[in-house]
Amino acid sequence: MREEILAVSAEALVGEVAKLKVLGYRLVTLSCTELDAATVDILYHFDKDLGLKHLRLTAPKSGAVPSISPVYFAALLVENEIQDFFGLRFDGLAVDFRGMLYLEEEALKTPYCRFSLRTAQKDAAPAEGSAERAEIAASPLPAEPEKDVLNS
Repeated sequence: MREEILAVSAEALVGEVAKLKVLGYRLVTLSCTELDAATVDILYHFDKDLGLKHLRLTAPKSGAVPSISPVYFAALLVENEIQDFFGLRFDGLAVDFRGMLYLEEEALKTPYCRFSLRTAQKDAAPAEGSAERAEIAASPLPAEPEKDVLNS
């Protein structure tokens, strides 16, 4: 499988996405990661003939990012979800749920996401008592009972 990652600016995003659509790429999804308290990294994932192309946009959370939903309508769901999770705004959304994509009573107010690359690195660091945790993680799972295929 071929894979390519291209950095793109907010100003050039919609134009690059439109070029990919004309070239026959399909939108797979978007993914977003909080780099720090003020910045997010958005990856736009595209596929054509088992070749993946990703556009990477680094954007401040305080500003707005142009929506690609006028080019790929289905992007509106993921863009609304990113708005809910990260508090980032998308300008020009085909349908903007304004933070109400999730209507369950249990849903918190946006932004939901409290995970970042920085917290992931802290979580990956070994903590006190990690020998006990490593022992538990290394223990084998209990075997499944054998099934009697003929008598089931």
